[in-house]
Amino acid sequence: MLALIAGMGALPKALSASQTGKPLVCSLEGFSPDGLEPDVVFRLEQLGTFLIDLKARGVSEVCFAGAIRRPQIDPAAIDADTMPLVPIISEAIGSGDDGALRAVMSLFEDQGFNVRSAEELAPDLLPGTGVLGCHQISEAAQADAARAERLINALSEEDIGQACIVSDGQVLAMEAVFGTDWMLESMKNRPDGKGGIFYKSPKLGQDRRADLPLIGPDTALACAEAGMDGIVIEAGGVMVLDQESLIARCDAAGLFLWVRERTT
Repeated sequence: MLALIAGMGALPKALSASQTGKPLVCSLEGFSPDGLEPDVVFRLEQLGTFLIDLKARGVSEVCFAGAIRRPQIDPAAIDADTMPLVPIISEAIGSGDDGALRAVMSLFEDQGFNVRSAEELAPDLLPGTGVLGCHQISEAAQADAARAERLINALSEEDIGQACIVSDGQVLAMEAVFGTDWMLESMKNRPDGKGGIFYKSPKLGQDRRADLPLIGPDTALACAEAGMDGIVIEAGGVMVLDQESLIARCDAAGLFLWVRERTT
């Protein structure tokens, strides 16, 4: 049996719908998925009890999908089954995104659960390579994409983010703790007007079983409002929700959408 450890956003619903059998949908308290009612809501302070419950329900596989913010831990609420896990939980909360997810996944694996990736469950969410839609990419934007790839690669070891904005070879913004939406919002009042690319890809060495980058129709709207010329994502490394609507929004907003092969 598959359990979907679901965070915020539309990805958990898309993954649930893609399965022939309904997975057990589990949500960390305060981080419910969009349009999907959780079967189980748990707290991090009772993670040990939650793992025991999953086994009792016959769960053998788990998939992490959706966004969560680092929750505040109430020491008084930690139960006996979770107490032995506290050192790992504390390390995870203090780590970068990929490090935190690796630590959490190790807890599930140590209990015998097989961790599956979202791309494995729904491979159709990975689009084919090339320029999608009606707007072509300029040579300048291609150079910006190469610059963006090098930037993400260089910062991967620091476990910072999966997206950046580059214009005319200049790095304007880098995704960090506040996420992609905040980064794009910060571009609305930029002093140089508009232009540039929004680039998204996995970090080098990232564990692809969790936190694989994701874009959707709302990304096109946010990029248009931020004055971008287009969107570039790494082929095979970024999932796309509702590809048809995304392409339509990009076309309407004058944005190119390039699914680009990694070069380095």
